[in-house]
Amino acid sequence: MVETLAYCIGRVAPLYNLVLVIIVIFLFLKLFKTKTKKNLTPWKYLFAAVLVYVLEEVVTVFDMAGLINAPKLIFPLFEMVIITLFIYVLLSQKENTKK
Repeated sequence: MVETLAYCIGRVAPLYNLVLVIIVIFLFLKLFKTKTKKNLTPWKYLFAAVLVYVLEEVVTVFDMAGLINAPKLIFPLFEMVIITLFIYVLLSQKENTKK
């Protein structure tokens, strides 16, 4: 029973993640359309990290559906890009708060 539940959650979790990320992308687009004088550069890099996450989830869904055969090396590369962008966002925000 527990194995079946874990299997089912594992199969649908990437789809739910994509739905939630669509909402986040919509909120980012609303943020970028606002007429503000604030520096949005860190938010743009955070948005890029979210887009890389979307790409990772799409590849995961396609791989699970059998549409593509993704190499196992691609997922750590996606994660490394996301973490690098997050670190750059933090450093960029730190520079903005000093000004």
